[in-house]
Amino acid sequence: MIKHCKEELPLEACGLLSGNNKRCETLWKTKNIKQSKHSFEISQKEIDKVFGLIKEKGQKLTGIYHSHPTAAPYPSKEDILSVLYPEAAYIIISFEYNRPRIRTFRIINKKVFPINIKLYE
Repeated sequence: MIKHCKEELPLEACGLLSGNNKRCETLWKTKNIKQSKHSFEISQKEIDKVFGLIKEKGQKLTGIYHSHPTAAPYPSKEDILSVLYPEAAYIIISFEYNRPRIRTFRIINKKVFPINIKLYE
């Protein structure tokens, strides 16, 4: 995720994560069709394609990640209002201070709940 987000700077990067048992096992890089420094959007066509691949792997959507090139790793108002998958973990990678910082949230009914994650190599 961090590598993908660095490659897309100064624009926001985005992608999906899938797996089983609340584990993010597969990373799916996606294109930010907004090509923006302050927001992201994944095309419905690409979402449908990735969801098909996730299903083929016998996995489920477990997370959605995106970067904040110049802002803190906390969901923006737009992030909160545009949530379509409340069951997914929302991972934000911030480059506000050059070194990446990562925070993860659940966003349910427009309320933000920080969650802890474990990283495995």
